[in-house]
Amino acid sequence: MFRYIIKRLLELFPTTLGIIVLTFMLFHVIGSSPAMVVLGKNATAESIAAFNTKYGYDKPLLIGDGNVFDSQFFSFAKNLVKGDFGISTEYDEPVSEILKRGVGPSLTITLPILLGGTVIGISLALLCAAFRGRIVDKGILMISTVLMSVNYVIWVLLGQFVFAFKCGLFPIWGYESAIYVVLPVIIGIISSLGTDIRFFRTAILDEIYKPYVRTAYSKGLSHTRVLTRHVLRNALIPIVTYISLSIPFLFTGSLMLETFFGIPGLGNVSINAIHSADMAVVRAVVVLGALLYQIVNLFTDILYALLDPRVRLT
Repeated sequence: MFRYIIKRLLELFPTTLGIIVLTFMLFHVIGSSPAMVVLGKNATAESIAAFNTKYGYDKPLLIGDGNVFDSQFFSFAKNLVKGDFGISTEYDEPVSEILKRGVGPSLTITLPILLGGTVIGISLALLCAAFRGRIVDKGILMISTVLMSVNYVIWVLLGQFVFAFKCGLFPIWGYESAIYVVLPVIIGIISSLGTDIRFFRTAILDEIYKPYVRTAYSKGLSHTRVLTRHVLRNALIPIVTYISLSIPFLFTGSLMLETFFGIPGLGNVSINAIHSADMAVVRAVVVLGALLYQIVNLFTDILYALLDPRVRLT
């Protein structure tokens, strides 16, 4: 396994380089002039020149004139290695400081949503498997279908109107204490619960008809023990894969919830950066999200071998 981990870590370098090149192309070559986007079409030539000099847009894109490494691309790549994502054009401060402020609020929403949704989803999926084909199973499936059918925005607006505005149980806007994140977390869990239940139920039912389950029952094990100790354990591979796809969003935030509830997380920061054409912030979120996906995929592969002894990492 150690050789496999070293190999995967080495593979991160060319993949990361490709991400950096692609991100640079998207935000520097394909897009329009950052100065024109930020300053507007009525900006003077002097203000555009000052803007380009301040943020390094006056340098050649790929290869410098006097110095090969004196270009926008090499400056961008060099700064990324040092953890420097540049200067925000909207706030006129380092992007890294903006991201640090946004990570905490984002995690207070996304982490409870992931943990709560996973626990509730797996519990209800096990209940469906225990009573498969009966009224309990059909009832949960019907509820999950309804949850999947309602648009995400409807859940947000309904929660704000009923529980915050009418009942006054939760605040509608802001981030001053723990009570401000309760309603967004509840909405986040409900909106994704339908999909979670159906996926977890499918993964569990794929295992429940296999021969080892019949063997466990023949040994006199209880129904609960068979489901939790044997079936669920063998169904963890697809479940872990499903959950791992959501982990990068723990750090990049929830765009919809943070925007609707005024929570200053990375999702809200990203939306504001798009609206204000603050490309340094948007670019940093894109790069971080891509890097997180690679790291999570590596840990997920390692977790496969720990969960299932039949998996060999070579």
